[in-house]
Amino acid sequence: MVGRPFWSGQLKISLVSFGIQLFPAVNSQAGISFHQIERSTGQRVRHLNVINEDQPVENSEIVKGYEISKGKYLTIEPDEIAGLRIETMRVIEIRQFVDFGVLPPAILEKPYFVIPDPKQSPAAFAVVRKAMEQAGKAAVGEVTFGGREHLLAVAAPPDKSLRGMMAYMLRYEEELRKAEDYFSEIANVEIDKKQLAMAGDLIQAYSSPFKLEAFHDDYETALRALIEAKQKNMPLPIEEEARHRPKTIGLMDALRESLQQARQPGERMRAADPAGGARKKGPVLVRPARRKRKAA
Repeated sequence: MVGRPFWSGQLKISLVSFGIQLFPAVNSQAGISFHQIERSTGQRVRHLNVINEDQPVENSEIVKGYEISKGKYLTIEPDEIAGLRIETMRVIEIRQFVDFGVLPPAILEKPYFVIPDPKQSPAAFAVVRKAMEQAGKAAVGEVTFGGREHLLAVAAPPDKSLRGMMAYMLRYEEELRKAEDYFSEIANVEIDKKQLAMAGDLIQAYSSPFKLEAFHDDYETALRALIEAKQKNMPLPIEEEARHRPKTIGLMDALRESLQQARQPGERMRAADPAGGARKKGPVLVRPARRKRKAA
């Protein structure tokens, strides 16, 4: 097993319960991170805990505060928060089962791997997992970690050869903004049937099985190229010049030309594999312009 579990406890369905462990399914350390550095000295800029703008405060003296009125706070000690005892800190009690497909994409947040507690019998885990897979259902419950209670959906993974389960942190309704506030003023336009048919053909021409491995973070790659170039005193990468944009054409002409391109030999293959035949994105290596020296 890789690392320690993010959370461990019981998954409870009525009178049935069994131990599980959650592991983050996302590698949050994969990306490049930067510190703030003073340009002239190269030293790291550190942020201090201060009061009255300049008086430093030790970490041991910092507690949480809830603002009850302007500038007035109710202080909460760390051990008071640690002393809270609610059931969802150790138990995920399943409230209902739903078809996973009915969960709105907007409420899906973070994924986790779910495995049975190695100290307990895996039989109950395996039986419930198989039953959920056969029913095509996800279990919805609540769990507490990270200083708050979270809504969680647990389901068997799409790959049936995997014997674990997946958990997805969900957003509560009050966390979501109302779509009507943003979409209500969009004009209701009449759809041209020929344009609609041609747009459908274009979508069909570019449709292919989704391959996650075909997509990569080009910005991250560009940052790594920049760092490597600076380490080796190579020419610095900068963004390639914008390509000449074609003159503005009407929707029908744009659809027609796009469809013709999609039907050309090799174009459909590039559409099916975004990483295969697509033009290179991001920066290219060029010799940077010399900086002017400041007068002494």
